[in-house]
Amino acid sequence: MATEQTRSAAAASLRTLAHSFAAHDPDDDVLARVTESADALARQVDDAPVRDRLALMRRGFEQSGMGLGFEDRAVGGRSNPTSVEMDVHYEGDEIIADVVLRRAFEGAPGRAHGGIVAAAFDDVTGFVIAQIQEPAFTGELTVRYLAPVPVDEPLEIRARLDDRERRKLFISGEVLSDGVVIATCRAIYITVDPGVFAQAPDPR
Repeated sequence: MATEQTRSAAAASLRTLAHSFAAHDPDDDVLARVTESADALARQVDDAPVRDRLALMRRGFEQSGMGLGFEDRAVGGRSNPTSVEMDVHYEGDEIIADVVLRRAFEGAPGRAHGGIVAAAFDDVTGFVIAQIQEPAFTGELTVRYLAPVPVDEPLEIRARLDDRERRKLFISGEVLSDGVVIATCRAIYITVDPGVFAQAPDPR
């Protein structure tokens, strides 16, 4: 089994390739080599054992109350090659994420796609539940776009817990570019038992 450090390094290289692909227009020979190499590597990866993230999360909750496999998460996981790159830290009761939305996340020219901005908000507001050690699911997320969100430029996303009402957690956040708020969000999370959080949904 690979170490998480090696897995994260491989994911970072794949992200760089994806953003380079989106930002440049190589000739057919280069694209043919990309296709051949990517297909060959995909076959090798497919031959490896299946990664059971559910089992990782269950083991993590049993050991420490936090899920393992956290860096596999869809939006901001370092070990996920399709993720947004973000560096998250805490400043008092606030979560602060330094983010650059690179070219594969471009919508209109020079602007990040609104959906990826919303997804980044969802990921960063999720750190609030990690901070207070209460597993929860997103119940509602409302985003307001005040100005274009640029690609390939440093952004800051801030989030904090505003209030709670029984199982509901009320969280707000904003995206800042050069200190100016360019998007805001309000989220409602619903707290759940840790055993439910680390459980696959019934498909029926």
